[in-house]
Amino acid sequence: MSIILSRAGLGAGRAPGVASRPAAPIPTPLQNAIRKARVRLVPFLILMYMLAFLDRANVGMAKQALAGAIGLSPAAFALGAGIFFIGYALCEVPSNLILHRVGARRWMARIMVTWGLVAACTMFVQGGTSFVALRFVLGIAEAGFFPGVILYLTYWFPPEERGRVIGRFYFGYALALVLGTPLSGLLLGMDRIGGLAGWQWMFLIEGLMASVVGIVTLFVLPDRPADVTWLNDEEKLALSTVLARETRQKEAEGASSFLHALRDPWLLLFTTIYFLMQIGSYGVAFYLPDQVSQLLGVAIGLKVSLVSALPWLCAVFFTAFWPPLASRVNRPRAFFIVTLLCIAGGILVSAHAPPQVAIIMLCLAAAGIISAQAIFWTFPTDRFGGTAAAGSIAVINSLGNLGGFVAPNLRAAADRIFLSPTAGLHALSIAALLGIGLAMLLPARGRRVIAATDLPPADSIPAAGPPDGTRSVPLGARASVP
Repeated sequence: MSIILSRAGLGAGRAPGVASRPAAPIPTPLQNAIRKARVRLVPFLILMYMLAFLDRANVGMAKQALAGAIGLSPAAFALGAGIFFIGYALCEVPSNLILHRVGARRWMARIMVTWGLVAACTMFVQGGTSFVALRFVLGIAEAGFFPGVILYLTYWFPPEERGRVIGRFYFGYALALVLGTPLSGLLLGMDRIGGLAGWQWMFLIEGLMASVVGIVTLFVLPDRPADVTWLNDEEKLALSTVLARETRQKEAEGASSFLHALRDPWLLLFTTIYFLMQIGSYGVAFYLPDQVSQLLGVAIGLKVSLVSALPWLCAVFFTAFWPPLASRVNRPRAFFIVTLLCIAGGILVSAHAPPQVAIIMLCLAAAGIISAQAIFWTFPTDRFGGTAAAGSIAVINSLGNLGGFVAPNLRAAADRIFLSPTAGLHALSIAALLGIGLAMLLPARGRRVIAATDLPPADSIPAAGPPDGTRSVPLGARASVP
């Protein structure tokens, strides 16, 4: 019995000089709230982004099939792949402002159901005109999804955590190409089943998947921390207090109204950088299966789809640690520039290297593409809040995504003008290098509201201003815009 009691005493009878194991620190209410939000929200957001990017980029897998089935020319394909972003840009800002007003749950559900149905209708295209028209409508239907998610994350995560969470969200981009590319390859092999071609099955099934998840969104995606039952009152208070403190800081800097954001030179800088990034991103994504097909010397099918997934699988692993590390050391600009160098170098070398080396370089470029975007969004979300955040994020995404319209047309035009199959890749690499020059103007450090590890219990958080020993520096004070 004495032995049992001694053990129950958790070391009460330990010999002198023997160190006891230190007790694990008790998580604060804020840490608990952030952890629960990550677990509850981020996986579903990743799934949504997977479906969004799959329906946006699966035309690359269908390129050869569409050319044979409906006579789609390279020029018509490039126009259709790119015109998606024209419709997207036209409706992006009003869509995000509506989301900010009515809530993410209902508006995200509407977006997903609509784009899924339009994507499925691509199975009915008969030629270049109908293909281009439907891609334009698809852009209108999907408008507001991505900036809506970025805005939504500002409702749930403080700046210290946001870069890490955005990095996780970008898994959806890469996973859409890791898992979705082989899925598209399998569906393309369903020729003549049920009287449909394989490419028709691909558009039908992948489009309807998005609509189904859109309906599920109504039941699983909460609008704000106050709406959920899986946070207790103390956790809600801790999270809401820190987020409100960030909002007050932005309001004090005059960065909370949309009109102010439109006059802010930072908005132009952010938009231009994002535009240059998207040229490289979509220039690779739209043509990667075709490039791999040429490197391997085989037609696009399951083998090409599996090899094409490798760069995006590398991107998943790289994004798992690179953006979180940038947040942890609070050096977003330096980490961002490194990712842009990966894009430029990877694309350029892949244009001239033998097949094995070219694929490795495409892995490097893909890792840079995903990580660069995850880090990039920490800059505008640090700068703008409230309605300014809703509008400015939409402006950056809509105008920046016009790079997705420019990319395929730029690549096709460069190849045609210079009579070289590598000229287009050179043009994509130059766009990334221009982005590096502009990235030097970004602030070296991100906003800090309060360190989660230093947060006292929620009931002792003061109503205004950070506690003693912490400080917040306005983003605009870190660097100047020319």
